[in-house]
Amino acid sequence: MNTAVANPTPERVALSSSKGRVGMAGLIIAESSIFTIFVVAYIFYLGRSLNGPTPREVLRLPIVNTICLLSSSLTITCAVRALGRGDRRLFGCWWFATMALGAYFLFGTGREWMHLIYEKGLTISTNLFGTSFYSLVGLHASHVLVGLTALLIVMTLTLRGAVQRSHAGRIEVLALYWHFVDAVWLVVFTVVYLIGR
Repeated sequence: MNTAVANPTPERVALSSSKGRVGMAGLIIAESSIFTIFVVAYIFYLGRSLNGPTPREVLRLPIVNTICLLSSSLTITCAVRALGRGDRRLFGCWWFATMALGAYFLFGTGREWMHLIYEKGLTISTNLFGTSFYSLVGLHASHVLVGLTALLIVMTLTLRGAVQRSHAGRIEVLALYWHFVDAVWLVVFTVVYLIGR
């Protein structure tokens, strides 16, 4: 067995973390481009639907959802700091809180969609607003789901005792993705629920 791999030096850990940051930066730039296209399309088609319902008629501000998702940026930051100090128990608590807030956000999004589809009659094929709304908000929700899956994997490893202080740099790279998802929500919330209404 290669002891250099089994017992990574601080230099190897730092190099791995910096490679992870570069990779995550590339992913975030690419994903930002995709979100930009969807946001521009949403704005372009705003008010062009020939029939209702319109955003003003059916959308409610998802305040609790927004607070939960934005709060999860704080909890994941606290988790990374706790792991950096070597406090794995506190890391697990903050990490679980992040997962719970993200899961509640997805649950709230699902409830909103159920309300829009079954009570308001807005589906992806109803009109241009429905198409652009579900495309943009659905794209964001899919990114939250991917993030939650990654958080769940880390939580599972944490419960098995496999996450150590030396992994803090790698965990921080994953936290960057989560911060990106939160930042994108600020844009989506502003465009869809504030400007678009």
